[in-house]
Amino acid sequence: MDDRFDTEREYEIDRSEAEFAPESADGLLSTTVGSDRRRGRGAVSNTSGRFEPSARIPFDDGWQSLDELPPFKTVEREERARKIISRNQSPDLGFDRSINPYRGCEHGCIYCFARPTHAYHGMSAGLDFESQLFVKPDAPELLRKELAAANYTPRTIAMGTNTDPYQPIERKWKLTRRILEVLRDANHPVGIVTKSILVLRDLDILSEMASKGLAKVALSVTTLDPKLARAMEPRASTPAKRLEAIRALSRAGVPTAIMTAPIVPAINDSEIERLLDAGAANGAVEAGFVMLKMPFEIKDLFREWLREHFPDKEKHVISLIRDIHGGKDYDSTWGVRQTGTGPYAWSIGRRFELACNKLGLNRRSYRLTTALFRKPVLRGGQMDLFAA
Repeated sequence: MDDRFDTEREYEIDRSEAEFAPESADGLLSTTVGSDRRRGRGAVSNTSGRFEPSARIPFDDGWQSLDELPPFKTVEREERARKIISRNQSPDLGFDRSINPYRGCEHGCIYCFARPTHAYHGMSAGLDFESQLFVKPDAPELLRKELAAANYTPRTIAMGTNTDPYQPIERKWKLTRRILEVLRDANHPVGIVTKSILVLRDLDILSEMASKGLAKVALSVTTLDPKLARAMEPRASTPAKRLEAIRALSRAGVPTAIMTAPIVPAINDSEIERLLDAGAANGAVEAGFVMLKMPFEIKDLFREWLREHFPDKEKHVISLIRDIHGGKDYDSTWGVRQTGTGPYAWSIGRRFELACNKLGLNRRSYRLTTALFRKPVLRGGQMDLFAA
């Protein structure tokens, strides 16, 4: 075959003209990016954000124009935020505040529910989310200022709820460590969720805080199969390394949990018991799970991913996902959006519950304390005469 006809090029179309764009077999816009350009990434396309008036469509023009399109490289942009603590009122979450020092995540997890947030920056939830990253360099200083506010009342701060605080760029910026230093000095409780063994870099801080009831960590382990993990979470630590992190944290006295999240029907659902067993064997004392959710752009990104990695399972997987969400790709109703409904969702929940009971997981809740909190003293401020 002539190589000239095996290349692609990008062009822009008005979304109102999308019906004239190249389509895939199912009628969706064909936006797949060549494998060489996205090597080591999770998404297979880079469709324009849902708020953009035009869409970028790759297509074969027969002129070897693929050579003109560079690979996706990680780009870091500094973002000057006014506040660093985000608040929520969701009854589905066990926290009401969180910190995310980064926007976008280089781990590239195809199922990440934070992907659609990149649309607010005029970027794609696909490859842009994994490669166009935003950094908040003044996050520690903002946190110190917010904790020192006269009307601030302490409650556990969650980290890793949107994007991973220990993604690769944390090695350079060290924002998560600096945030932990602020929280440690203020005796403020923190709960962390991550997929990275980089969390062990901060074991000195975490173990010190845990000894006072101020810290706990959850490792998200989606599969024990390194090949599947590579496909779903291409730049996260391997499953073996995550289990190693659970073991090291546990031995250092940090209450540790294993998160089997998300459960993807017909992809990793068969591993629930093995995942929990591996977590418990390495010292995890708590466990949790979340069913796959496909809001906004994720429904298309995940379908594209299935076509590339599991083409023979695509229809079955989507059918099960829709079954647990009441016939839709996603049901945002509070109380069911995390676990789903129906017979399949019930069976997953029951298997998880039985396995946890057998392994002794979740027998007690490791609640963190706010009793030791002391407000930071800002430069030029006055110390509390009654501070410990």
